[in-house]
Amino acid sequence: MQAALRSLDAAMPRLGSKVRLLPHRKKAISLTPLEAQPKPRNLISLKREVGKRWSNTNLLDMLKETALRTDFLDFLTSVASRERLPREVLHRRLLLCLYGLGTNTGFKRLPSADPETTYSDLRYVHSRYIHKEQLRNAFAHVASAIFEIRRAEIWGEGTTACASDSKKFGAWNQNLLTEWHIRYRGPGIMIYWHVERKSVCIYSQLKSCSSSEVAAMIEGILRHCTSAAIQKNYVDTHGQSEVAFAFCHLLGFRLLPRLRILPRKNSLGLKRGIPASMSICNPS
Repeated sequence: MQAALRSLDAAMPRLGSKVRLLPHRKKAISLTPLEAQPKPRNLISLKREVGKRWSNTNLLDMLKETALRTDFLDFLTSVASRERLPREVLHRRLLLCLYGLGTNTGFKRLPSADPETTYSDLRYVHSRYIHKEQLRNAFAHVASAIFEIRRAEIWGEGTTACASDSKKFGAWNQNLLTEWHIRYRGPGIMIYWHVERKSVCIYSQLKSCSSSEVAAMIEGILRHCTSAAIQKNYVDTHGQSEVAFAFCHLLGFRLLPRLRILPRKNSLGLKRGIPASMSICNPS
């Protein structure tokens, strides 16, 4: 870190007005955005040629192709004691249900994509075959299949790091899962995501708006059930605490937080929150 700071100090005079130090401001480093570069002359022709070779792909076709390559629909089994629907019909209705849930389209508009399927058929399949644990197993199978077919010379060797954070989705007050979020000032629900470096979601969960993100962070690392061996996890300020560092060290992976209040910390450690022995330079 000292070598990097000396390199930055030596390069500061050459940066001119692009980088300024404001020691008396809340944000001590000010970066001026770079000027936009002119577009290459052949960019429009290149986009046109790419569009001719690979046209737009329907999301439903992508979902169907994923099902054919990975057979993840086999993880969606009935909660009843027996099944009477043919597998071809069941798979077609399962794809429509997953498409309606994933795109928030709903089930009432989907029968237009398949005249042989009605709204009641989709509701029946949804209630019998699509449940939380089955969906987790199916998603983990698809994520593991993505990791398996990745070419090492393009994507790199293995997946050992991920980033986790929560996102608020607005919901009606009449929804039983809706809560008022103090920080975002509005009703809704919170979804906590674990995404690996190449943008594959390995775990997602519903959490309370008022609950700590530390427990959700640890749960996603322990229960993602994919073939990824996570060794490092990046979080924001709300995903770290003294307890989080301790448990992450015991569980064998490193917790790497991005602290929002970093300018207010001293060099010996953090004035509040994480002790000096668990500072950013020694996250484990």
